[in-house]
Amino acid sequence: MDEYTRKFGIVDKKQETREILTSVYNALLIKGYNPINQLVGYIITEDPTYITNYQNARTLICRLDRDELLQELVRSYLEK
Repeated sequence: MDEYTRKFGIVDKKQETREILTSVYNALLIKGYNPINQLVGYIITEDPTYITNYQNARTLICRLDRDELLQELVRSYLEK
C-alpha cells in the first residue's frame, strides 16, 4: 500500500459545461451548421446525430447529462 496522500482536484461542473458547450458550438459553426438549432434538437431528442463529430463535439456533448444541462441553461438565463 502506498504511504502517501493523493490529491484529487474538484471539477467545477459549471465551468466544464460551459467549456463543452462552447467547443460544440464552435465545431458546429465551423462546419456550417446553425449551432443553436442543432443544440436545441439535441437537447429535445437526446439524439447525438444533431451534433457533428468534428473536433470530437459529439463525444463531448454526450459527457453532459441532459437534465443537468437544461437546469444549468435555465438557471443561467434567469440569473441574467
